[in-house]
Amino acid sequence: MWLWFGAAALFLLMEMASGTFYLLLVALGLVASGTAEYLGLPLEWQIISGLIVSLVGLVVLHRCRKSKGYLPTQSDADVVQDVGQSVMVESWDEHGMARVFYRGAHWSARIDVNQPVQPGEHYIHAVQGLTLIVRPGQSPELDN
Repeated sequence: MWLWFGAAALFLLMEMASGTFYLLLVALGLVASGTAEYLGLPLEWQIISGLIVSLVGLVVLHRCRKSKGYLPTQSDADVVQDVGQSVMVESWDEHGMARVFYRGAHWSARIDVNQPVQPGEHYIHAVQGLTLIVRPGQSPELDN
């Protein structure tokens, strides 16, 4: 029993360091497993109870994030300063990739899904690692 609760405390400390809710769900599952052991259930039911609590928590978290209109940080202009900025694309290669000059350096750029591949002015829709995901035209936020 104390092994389950000790592991839960460890995952709770790791959760506090990481800032995600996923390790908290694992910690809650471990608490459920420890509670099952306290109630005298066999090891199989201890593991099953921990898995059920963790998975139910994952489903609740996913639905909560989805209902609030979760926006991935890579395309959130409040988080990534580059989103909405314009770049000039001279030419595209056969894979939908280009090199653009932006903020004093050359960047890799990729055309966003279902967008026409054409040279000219594009705006940054998202940033994935060191690659700018661009769409043709000006940013819709700048049109107002």
